[in-house]
Amino acid sequence: MKTFIYRVFIKVWLFSAVGLGLFAKVDKVEIVNDVHPETVDSKNQFALIGGGCFWCTEAVFEQIDGIISVISGYAGGQTENPTYKDICTGKTGHAEVIKIHFDPSKISFTQILEIFGNAHDPTTLNRQGADVGTQYRSTIMFYNEKQKKEAELWKEKLTAKLVDAVVTEIVSAPKFYPAEDYHQDYYAKNPEQGYCSFVIRPKLKKLGLE
Repeated sequence: MKTFIYRVFIKVWLFSAVGLGLFAKVDKVEIVNDVHPETVDSKNQFALIGGGCFWCTEAVFEQIDGIISVISGYAGGQTENPTYKDICTGKTGHAEVIKIHFDPSKISFTQILEIFGNAHDPTTLNRQGADVGTQYRSTIMFYNEKQKKEAELWKEKLTAKLVDAVVTEIVSAPKFYPAEDYHQDYYAKNPEQGYCSFVIRPKLKKLGLE
C-alpha cells in the first residue's frame, strides 16, 4: 500500500512540476521500477551502490552535501519483493544497497564513488568486517553508460593505489526494492544501538563526518 501511495505521489508531483515549469530542461526521463526517474535534469541524478551493511553506507551518505535523499534496499538477486529475513539467508542473490538521489551541481557521481571507496573495503569479496555473505558484496549498479565508464575508471585507479585488487562488481542497475521502514535512517533513529555505536560511529569519525 505504501509503495502504491508513493508511486501516486511521485506521478502527481512530476505532473505538477512540469505544469509549473519547475523543470526548465529535460533531456531524458528514464523511469526505473516506476518509482524514480533516474535522469531528470541538471540537479537530479541517482546512484545505486552497495558496500556492506546498508545501515553504514546510508549513514555516511546522509551526511554529505549535495545528497538529497538515501533509501536503503535490496537489488541484484532473483527473489521478488525480498524481505530482510530473506536477505539474511544469503540465498536471494540480492545485495544490501542504497539508492542515492543527488544534485550533480553540488556533487558528482565520481565524487560519490570516491566517498564510497573510503567508506568500505572494496578489496574483500562478500565481506565487510564481521558481516559475511554475498548480500554484503561491494557493488556499483550503473544507470547509464556514463556512470559505467566512471565506475570502471574509478576501479582501475583505486586498484593501482592499493596492494590488493578492488573486487567491486560493476553491473547494470537491476530492479531496486526499498527495505522495510525500520531500516530507513537507521543510524539517525538508533544512534545508541550496539552496531551503530561500535561500527557506524567510528566509521563516521574516521571519515570526518561526526
